Amino acid sequence: MIIGIVIGVAAFAVLVVGALSVRIVREYQRIVLFRLGRAIGVRGPGLVFINPVIDRTNWVDLRERYLEIPSQTAITGDNAPISIDFIIFYKVMDAQMSVLVVQNFAGAALNVAATTLRSVVGDMPLDDVLSKREDMNALLRVRLDEVTERWGVKVTSVEVREINPPPGVLEAMTRQMSAERTRRAQVTEAEGQKAAAILASEGQRQAAITLAEGTQKATILAAEGERQAAILKATGFSGGLEKILEVGRTLDENTMMLQYFDTLKQVGSSPSTKFIVPMELSSLLSGLRTLVPVEAPTAPSGPATNGDANK
Repeated sequence: MIIGIVIGVAAFAVLVVGALSVRIVREYQRIVLFRLGRAIGVRGPGLVFINPVIDRTNWVDLRERYLEIPSQTAITGDNAPISIDFIIFYKVMDAQMSVLVVQNFAGAALNVAATTLRSVVGDMPLDDVLSKREDMNALLRVRLDEVTERWGVKVTSVEVREINPPPGVLEAMTRQMSAERTRRAQVTEAEGQKAAAILASEGQRQAAITLAEGTQKATILAAEGERQAAILKATGFSGGLEKILEVGRTLDENTMMLQYFDTLKQVGSSPSTKFIVPMELSSLLSGLRTLVPVEAPTAPSGPATNGDANK
């Protein structure tokens, strides 16, 4: 009976010790193992056996985590007080250093973040703090990572969540925003007027070009018409002259003389006191004698005298 109780107690003790000696470590976890107070390494992931009597363990989570930094008041480079809160994203890169080097990473990171924020904001004017948030995030990440690197922790990102300037600055920002919107509206209106003027000028230019082209074509057509009319007129005049010459070749000299006299008759009937007589008048008159017969003079009636008889 006593032997059975002893065996049962021993079996229970073995089960208890076996349960305390086994650790199941997940993929994102690590165990920093201490034996008799000395760190002997990192265990995991998977099934890990330890000595529950002399070994002690510290669990480390390797997943990326975040730490909220409450609102901190800082003074900008141009002496403007401003309240900022942000978030730090970090990840443990060396599990053993994160346990051995720093006691409370969250508390240490909170204090380092506050002092680093004041240092960074103190080197920037208020306008840069408000407008260059990405630059401030990058600078904070670099500064914090320089400190946390020796703790085996990597700061992966820093995101400024809210920036609260003082009321006076907010009022000035509101006025500035209103003035900027007014300026943009005026610029947009001026650009619209400029575009409209350019379009109107372009339309007038195109209209002037079209009018000039139309005038040019009309002038060309008019000149072409006048040329065709002149050609037709010259052709008709040439034909008339050829006809006159053709008829003139069939006329004799007497007909031409009569035509000359008819022309002189018309000139004589003119009221003008000056006449232009062609040089060929003498030849015309000589030609006329050939056409008009000359009669002999008749003797006077009555008795003839001696003197007349003698003559």
